[in-house]
Amino acid sequence: MKMKWWQVGSLGIQHVLAMYAGAIVVPLIVGGALHLTSEQLTYLVAIDLLTCGIATFLQAWKNKWFGIGLPVMLGCTFTAVGPMIAIGGQYGMPAVYGAILCAGAVVVLISPYFGKLRTLFPPVVTGSVVTIIGLTLIPAAVNNMAGGQGAKDFGDPANLALSFGVLALIILLYRCFTGFIRSISVLLGMAAGTFAAAMMGKVDWTPVAEASWLHWPTLFYFGAPTFHGSAVFTMVLVAIVSLVESTGVYFALSDICRRRLTDDDLAGGYRAEGLAIIIGGLLNAFPYTTYSQNVGLVQLSGVKTRNVIYAAAAFLVLLGFVPKIAAVATIIPAPVLGGAMLAMFGTVIAYGVKMLSQVDLAMQENLLIIACSVGIGLGVTAVPNLFAELPAGLRILTDSGIVAGGLTAILLNAVFHFGKARKSAALPLQEQKIS
Repeated sequence: MKMKWWQVGSLGIQHVLAMYAGAIVVPLIVGGALHLTSEQLTYLVAIDLLTCGIATFLQAWKNKWFGIGLPVMLGCTFTAVGPMIAIGGQYGMPAVYGAILCAGAVVVLISPYFGKLRTLFPPVVTGSVVTIIGLTLIPAAVNNMAGGQGAKDFGDPANLALSFGVLALIILLYRCFTGFIRSISVLLGMAAGTFAAAMMGKVDWTPVAEASWLHWPTLFYFGAPTFHGSAVFTMVLVAIVSLVESTGVYFALSDICRRRLTDDDLAGGYRAEGLAIIIGGLLNAFPYTTYSQNVGLVQLSGVKTRNVIYAAAAFLVLLGFVPKIAAVATIIPAPVLGGAMLAMFGTVIAYGVKMLSQVDLAMQENLLIIACSVGIGLGVTAVPNLFAELPAGLRILTDSGIVAGGLTAILLNAVFHFGKARKSAALPLQEQKIS
């Protein structure tokens, strides 16, 4: 049945709302942690919305060069939050975008081959990395819940009431609703928390008043990119983890749409994500990945046409050109953001645990891989001077807990499983055992 334009538009807006919280929270968290000005933060939110729209269009529009051609939405990946904060804090914003550009280029280059490279990143590796990322983000959420690190009213009961109130509302919405309301519970929680904070006099509307109604994207807004080995390695690792997650979304959507995916389809999807990451680097936005929450909307609505996704992409681009709207997101007080962050970052940890649930934990080798990689990742995060006396070349691999933990997982997986995988592949099918 052919839908009317307003039906397509309303379904597109629903897709935007489902991913909007993730789209605006990531720039708010990164910008807040790196102490960006209100003007810079407004730009970051606006350009992120714009690039989300461009990235979504690239992925939905299938052609012989790029695009998966499924009703999929793209947004900034949460797994990049910790690495971006760490890189920006150590080297500055230009280094963040140098790393993002390199990661995008790597994704484009490996896109025809990633189906085979996935064997290097089984759930025991990707689950460990995602878990480490989530665990390293929790302190930022707790600091914001108290009012933000360095705040004069840090730990004030009013801040705690706001943050735990937002968290309680998100939990309540999850408990009492299903479908669309549940999918935007974080957004509703932040909106209610900001309203309550405004009643308490904790909201400054100045950024909204000062923001312009229209702006154009700026190439390298934060300056020409710089390149550092550890930063690039970290972001490439984040991009690869995102590709593994996106692959699962591709197959879920292909099942919903009753379409069989070929190797060329997957390569087109990976290449579109790589191009989106490069655009994010050029415009000083974020690395982009497939959003799984929108898959639920496709399933719930039963509407599988890409016209709805094109409409959603157009709305995102439109929002990205209007800084006044983007500025509204920047006035959210730290305690309100902290309550939402705790739920979202906790979800990152839970998702990592879910990925690890696919692992055969009866095998002591897998337990050791998880134990050592998570232990190293958290150890380096908690004690950043652990490897301070090593040569500079080696510190590239040890400065970041995510890199150190991720590399540990990759190496230990190769040590324990690579030989077994080759041996198993050489056996007749009936003699192979699933480990």
